[in-house]
Amino acid sequence: MSLLRFTNKGIYCPQGDFYIDPWQPVEHAVITHGHGDHARWGSRHYLAHEFSKPVMLARLGEDTSIETLPYNRPTFINGVKLSLHPAGHIIGSAQIRLEYKGFVSVVSGDYKLEDDGISTPFELVKCNEFVTESTFGLPIYNWLSQQQIFEQIKAWIAFNRSRQRTSIFIAYSLGKAQRLMKGLEDMGDIYVHSSIERLNNAIKTTGLQLPATKLWNLETPRNEVLGGIVILPPSLRGTNMIKKIPNGAISICSGWMQVRGNRRWQSVDAGFAVSDHADWQGLVSTVKATGAEQIFVTHGYTATFSKYLNEIGIRSAEVVTQYGNDEEAEASGASTKEEESA
Repeated sequence: MSLLRFTNKGIYCPQGDFYIDPWQPVEHAVITHGHGDHARWGSRHYLAHEFSKPVMLARLGEDTSIETLPYNRPTFINGVKLSLHPAGHIIGSAQIRLEYKGFVSVVSGDYKLEDDGISTPFELVKCNEFVTESTFGLPIYNWLSQQQIFEQIKAWIAFNRSRQRTSIFIAYSLGKAQRLMKGLEDMGDIYVHSSIERLNNAIKTTGLQLPATKLWNLETPRNEVLGGIVILPPSLRGTNMIKKIPNGAISICSGWMQVRGNRRWQSVDAGFAVSDHADWQGLVSTVKATGAEQIFVTHGYTATFSKYLNEIGIRSAEVVTQYGNDEEAEASGASTKEEESA
């Protein structure tokens, strides 16, 4: 038995007649989180976690039909019991649990295990079949603890300040930016780009408290921001706009920095392996702990991770999807539809 089909529109639950994170418009879409590759425009009705709604409205349009659920409150759709469970990826991210005639499927979306202090921590959900990402599905990817990585970042900021340099962080407007804000809230004024401020304002409508920030733009006085902290979206990397920041030192916060390092990215001064995705050990431990008899591996190192799972006796199959890679955008500085729409 299976509750999932992988179609050209996305992951489909035939028993409930709805799709999960579809990449083409459908009648009913259940959304794991607000990133643009998972919450796409055009579907008639959406269901998502209550914290994701204001972000989705900001990106998809205020007239978008979005129904919400809190975590761990089930609803029934055509006889399928559906509930949302924390994925720990970003604010409002959820794993989708489906149950029908005693069979349980979980579509995890993107997830990470360590509590970042701002997203609802990951919750393990037992199931019969499990859909997992594999963005960092290689053994070389193993993250430092949250405390260790922010100690590195704060030391870099202090070093920059001793030389009257402004610390610039390239970070996704939704997820990574808020995580940096939280981790650096004791380091003085934090300036953010308008795309980040817009999403911060949307998130605040849920009642969640975010660290205080100031808006940075070309009108911000140079002496005010000098030696401070500025968080910008990937699309601004390498542009004339970022060059207007006085005496800036540029860093990239992405899991890719663990192996690519500073030398690969000649145009930046530092790289920090801050990721909103599970590392290798996190992926493996989660898959094992679900107890699932069938694993479906989506975007990332699908072939490597799926092969490994089969070798250790866990039945696994690769699944082709159209989900993107937010951390690759951070590392490359590529402009994305998500950032442009923000």
